[in-house]
Amino acid sequence: MTADARLDDFAELARGIYLEGLAIDHERGLVWFSDVVGGGIHAVRSDGTPVATLNPDRMWTGGVLVNKGGIVLSSGQGGIAWTNPETGAAGWLIDRIDGAPINGINEMVPDGQGGLYFGTVDLDSVIAGRAPGPTCLYRLDRDRTLTRIADGVGFSNGLMLDAQARRLYCNDTFRGTWAFDLGADGVPADRRLILAKEDADGLALDALGCLWITGFRSGVFTRLAADGTRLADVPTPGEAITQLRFGGADGRDCYFHVVPIDGGEALKNGTELSARRSILYHARSTVPGRPVAPTEFRLG
Repeated sequence: MTADARLDDFAELARGIYLEGLAIDHERGLVWFSDVVGGGIHAVRSDGTPVATLNPDRMWTGGVLVNKGGIVLSSGQGGIAWTNPETGAAGWLIDRIDGAPINGINEMVPDGQGGLYFGTVDLDSVIAGRAPGPTCLYRLDRDRTLTRIADGVGFSNGLMLDAQARRLYCNDTFRGTWAFDLGADGVPADRRLILAKEDADGLALDALGCLWITGFRSGVFTRLAADGTRLADVPTPGEAITQLRFGGADGRDCYFHVVPIDGGEALKNGTELSARRSILYHARSTVPGRPVAPTEFRLG
């Protein structure tokens, strides 16, 4: 029987307008996060001490990853950008698909072999307050070979790969969570909806292989066993949650973004947000999480 999970010792680390992307640099002890409305990618230490801000004027960064050497990858308008916090060097990891400029990319997850999976997003429509068009999932290998692995996703969001790299999970924001069984080549052989949820946002895995699923209208983590069995929810002090990641020497440090419960609807409808009501929290988990390893692209 899978153990229940609980969070305690909640502490506020930072605030913004609508926090989304989240990544842990385990080697340097940094927590990177994005503010899709306020702009920028920001780093704090585990106690909340501010360290750095990158790309302060870039909005709509939905995903953040750490590449080997501490280089930060950030999704959003135009594709996936990279920035070296130490040198200031920057560029694009990918900004075109089939020769065409990229409208937008949302979440990303390492593929376990140095590359990553990502989902596109119709950011032009999101920004204009229109209903967004369907999106696709891609795999970008370490050598930058690009493969489209799935289409027909309504609104791709949180992504996570299991420990054996045999199953890819994807949140389809207004529908729920998909599970893709992967072949030896990392391409899905089939997919199935394992959770119906109309506000599916971020994803993480714990050390037991259980999924933690956030919701932009939900103040709890929905937790599923590896076989899809619904487990007890994990409460938080927040109104709604966009993303979470695990860190710390024992894997039991949990970092997550709380947002106003009406914030997601405001973004969907094109309503302007300005109040700094979104919070990056740190908590301690009774169940350790599975860390997200860095990607290994060759970057400047």
